[in-house]
Amino acid sequence: MEYTVQKLASLAGVSTRTLRYYDEIGILKPARINSSGYRIYGQEEVDRLQQILFYRELGVGLESIKDIVTAPSFDGAQALREHREKLLEKREQLDLLIANVDKTIALSEGRMKMSNKEKFDGFKKKMIDENEKKFGKEIRQKYGNDTVEKSNAKLQNMTEEQYDEVTKLAEQVQETLVAAFKTGDPAGELAQKAADLHKQWLTFYWHEYSKEAHAGLAQMYVDDERFTAYYDKEQPGTAEFLRDAIHIYTGMKK
Repeated sequence: MEYTVQKLASLAGVSTRTLRYYDEIGILKPARINSSGYRIYGQEEVDRLQQILFYRELGVGLESIKDIVTAPSFDGAQALREHREKLLEKREQLDLLIANVDKTIALSEGRMKMSNKEKFDGFKKKMIDENEKKFGKEIRQKYGNDTVEKSNAKLQNMTEEQYDEVTKLAEQVQETLVAAFKTGDPAGELAQKAADLHKQWLTFYWHEYSKEAHAGLAQMYVDDERFTAYYDKEQPGTAEFLRDAIHIYTGMKK
């Protein structure tokens, strides 16, 4: 079966403008242009649009989606299986948040008691899922699945007091790092304090601490542009400065 832009847009629940834009950027070309100049889409294009919308629902950017679906190695069936796994994870997260809201409503109405740990379970699960989505692949390759799973479990079991403490530590790391960066000396007192605070912050998430792993993570802050962008958003060069400070702190500076 073939579809015009209007019919495909109606079928998929998107605007005709969206389909025309997808054509312009090369992510979804029509199968052909008919004699009247209308875009005509076939089954292959319908299947690709489904994949694009799945990735969009999962928060993937259009440029990344284009690289994925236009790659010669793209496997539609495998992609669907991966979509299913991601959606199941998303459903689990939503179920936790819904249960959390239900308990909070019941608590406010005096129908039940709710521990502070329960109040934060859904939010901690969301944090884990977001970290997995952003950095999971790289972190698992670097440290292994077992280490990552233990770290996630530690976060999920974190108490309210621990959560408050680690949040304050993260703020202290940033404040100290800003002040240390102004000195320009990664071996200085302020920079080494920032490195120590960073270690304390890590121990809330890591199952066990090692100087090698700490130094390796610091190097990742420089090697991975997403980490670099986070630390350099206020002052370019901060990620490298923190890396150098941590390498000195751990004794791993070459």
